[in-house]
Amino acid sequence: MPFRTEHRFKAMGGPCTVFIDSHTPLHTSVLLGLEAEIGRLEQKYSRYRTDSLLSTINAAAGQPAPIAIDPETAGLCAYLDQLYQQSRGRFDATSGILRRAWDFRSGTVPAASAVEALLPLIDWPSVEWDDHGIRLPRPGMELDLGGLVKEYAVDCGIRYLAEQGVQHALLDMAGDLAALGPQGDGLPWSVAITHPRSPGSSCATLPMTNLRLASSGDYERCMIIDGVRYSHHLNPTTGLPVRGLIAASVQGEQCMVAGSVATVAMLAPDRESALTWLRESGLPWCAVDSELQVHGPLGTPDTRASAGK
Repeated sequence: MPFRTEHRFKAMGGPCTVFIDSHTPLHTSVLLGLEAEIGRLEQKYSRYRTDSLLSTINAAAGQPAPIAIDPETAGLCAYLDQLYQQSRGRFDATSGILRRAWDFRSGTVPAASAVEALLPLIDWPSVEWDDHGIRLPRPGMELDLGGLVKEYAVDCGIRYLAEQGVQHALLDMAGDLAALGPQGDGLPWSVAITHPRSPGSSCATLPMTNLRLASSGDYERCMIIDGVRYSHHLNPTTGLPVRGLIAASVQGEQCMVAGSVATVAMLAPDRESALTWLRESGLPWCAVDSELQVHGPLGTPDTRASAGK
């Protein structure tokens, strides 16, 4: 196939790259449309934008009237509810409020009292929602879709490309990926899972055709104090960082599902419960524990990186 288009842009706080193979030169409108679709989701669900739907929902916390939502948002709420139940509360979309205490750029551990003061506001089951509206019952509560919106954007972006007639594409949003068909020459796309403690090496290199891959790790936002690594994966019950796995990657037909499975694994309190969750997910996966051992069908068993922990 004679034409490969590589397009780079930024969205949702990170770098994005799309590769598209085609028989004829790709029209610029396809790339602009892809950026617009991902930008639509960022504008709608970003907590950093005061005009987003998410910010409107959070600003109305504790008010008697619900905020109107559309079918797309209702569908995400249904998935959040399902994920809360399946993870036994590990994934709680109201736990993002813990960032008020945990500032991973500060290099300091928050006081226990600061963390404990936020715990009563973490309560997904108390959120009132249906197909038409959502209400956070207590002032100060927040809904945070950071645990799945980027992966959802990958799914929406690759679906948009398919609707435009693209048959061969690889979309990478800061390490969360989707492959549409094979490469133009018929070979699968080749995707490497980078080792979390050794950026120059990989846990696995995967052939991908019409699949999605999502990864989560303690390297995404963390701080190291006196040799102890504090990750942004926080237990919604205690408000404290968990120390089970250091990274997890999951492959599937939907990036949002793969990403949430990986995130819940990272929220597990210990290695064994994390690995059990991954095994029971029914999806191909790869995980790295604190001893730098690689687990799972996507990785190489008993592999250790030469880098330090």
